[in-house]
Amino acid sequence: MKTRTMNNEWLPAMFNDIFDAWIPAKNHSTSPAINVMENEKGYQVELAAPGAKKEDFNVELTDEGNLRIKLETKQENNEENKDTRYLRREFSYTKFEQTFELPEDVEKEKIGAKVENGVLYIDIPKKAPEEAPKVGRQVEIL
Repeated sequence: MKTRTMNNEWLPAMFNDIFDAWIPAKNHSTSPAINVMENEKGYQVELAAPGAKKEDFNVELTDEGNLRIKLETKQENNEENKDTRYLRREFSYTKFEQTFELPEDVEKEKIGAKVENGVLYIDIPKKAPEEAPKVGRQVEIL
């Protein structure tokens, strides 16, 4: 099979260089879609990674107190056709890492995560609001 390439010979090379500098290079990697939501009880992070399993994820708190999410998937499919002695291999490799700085109002010890249908859910509960110390009290008369 022959590949056809298009050539813009009518456009001088100088203009091609200018246009190439303005057009960003295509990156063939894709990052999972991430949603971050907040309500009165806490925050929830959703990371969509279709086909990913629980074992593919790593969720950790760093020494600085940040939330780090890692995803790494490897897939290799081999199909062999005995009649034509044809071997086909398809490789799929995904590696993703994202770090979030957590707000001060979260309970870092109670962060939980689960994976359902290719979506990683991370629950980050907020600390209960601290009550102001009561100033009023009965004064004992001596």
